[in-house]
Amino acid sequence: MMIGVRYGKGLRRTHHHLSPAHVRMTFQLPRVGSKTDPLRLAVLISGSGSGMAALLRYQSKGVCHTTSIVISNVEGVAGLSKAQAAGVEAVALPHTDYEQRIDHEKELDALLQESNIEAIILSGYMRLLTPWFVEKWKGRLINIHPSLLPLFPGAHAHRDALAAGATISGCTVHFVDTGVDNGEIIAQGEIPVLSGDDIESLQARVKMVEHILYPQAIDAFAEGEFKTD
Repeated sequence: MMIGVRYGKGLRRTHHHLSPAHVRMTFQLPRVGSKTDPLRLAVLISGSGSGMAALLRYQSKGVCHTTSIVISNVEGVAGLSKAQAAGVEAVALPHTDYEQRIDHEKELDALLQESNIEAIILSGYMRLLTPWFVEKWKGRLINIHPSLLPLFPGAHAHRDALAAGATISGCTVHFVDTGVDNGEIIAQGEIPVLSGDDIESLQARVKMVEHILYPQAIDAFAEGEFKTD
C-alpha cells in the first residue's frame, strides 16, 4: 500500500511504503479500531513530546485510534504538560526510581494494563526496552527512527548520515523487536540531504516528515492493514 504525502516548503514530494503484502508477520496484532470504537494507545516519551503533540492534533479530527495516556520515564518534561493541556492523562514514571530495568517495566506494564491499552507508540522514548517487555507487547509496539533503516540505526542517525555522505535521509516507522531499530518496517519517508545541512538542520527537516508520516502509519496499523501468518 502506498500513500502520497504533501510536504512543507523545501521538502520534496515522495511516497511512503506502508507494510507490503509480502511481509509475513508471525506475531499477534491488535483488533481493528474504528471512529466509534478507536484503538486505545499509550504514547511513551522522554522529552518535549513534539511527535506526541502532532499525533494528538491528528487524532482530534476523529480517526480510528486515540491516545488514552502519555507516560514519560523522566519527570517534569514538556511533553507531559502538552498532553495535559490536550486533555490526555499524563503520568511520570521515572526509571531512576527503580534499581532494575525490569522492575520499572513491570510497573509500566501494570499501568498500561490498568489503562486498558491496546498498543504502544514510542515517540522520543530514550530508553531501551527489555526482551521481556518487547515480547509481551510484540505486534502492538511501534517506534519511529530518524533514518531510512536499515541505514544508520542507533542514537546518532543524523550525525552518521552526514558522516557517510548520504544524499537522502528520512525516517522509518517500524514494529519493535528485541534488536536495535530492527523490526519490520511499516513506512518510510524520504527527504534530500542538502549541501549545507548540519545535524540540527537535518534533524529539523526530518522531524517535519515524522510528524506527517507517523500518524498516517498508525492509521494503517489501527485500520488492520497488516496481516499475520
